[in-house]
Amino acid sequence: MHPTHNEHAISAAILTVSDTRTEKTDSSGLYIHEALSAASFSIQAYLIEKDEPLRLIEHIKKWCQNPSINTIIVTGGSGFSPRDQSFEALTPLFEKEMTGFGELFRSLSYDAIGPKAMFSRATAGCRQQTAIYLIPGSKNAVTLAMKQLIIPTVQHFVGELNRP
Repeated sequence: MHPTHNEHAISAAILTVSDTRTEKTDSSGLYIHEALSAASFSIQAYLIEKDEPLRLIEHIKKWCQNPSINTIIVTGGSGFSPRDQSFEALTPLFEKEMTGFGELFRSLSYDAIGPKAMFSRATAGCRQQTAIYLIPGSKNAVTLAMKQLIIPTVQHFVGELNRP
């Protein structure tokens, strides 16, 4: 039988990528925090960072080296505007990419918003036994990703990354 790893403890870092949001206006980051807490997962770090690739890379690398963090959720910067640089900055850091995450996210988004779902570059991957998710910054997209994809499977993801 394939292990499910449902007992695996999740310790997460949240990175909101935005040039305009503050802790008071970051409804997406707040929702991620609440969803993780409601699932009895711990939050080890929370930051809001401008969409500056070198800064984003620095945070992800630092968190991946921190043994108390096994999951990173990045929200924002994943679209097509000139300032959206999260995808280009972070996907080269992946040791493996979970292409199915982005595919399923866009499929579920299509049910909610129609063909504009194809503009999402949501993705997931791993680095140094750390699960990394990149999701859009809109509250609706974050809610969909957290409820339907991340919360139900993150323990399995982290468990797989830590199998002997």
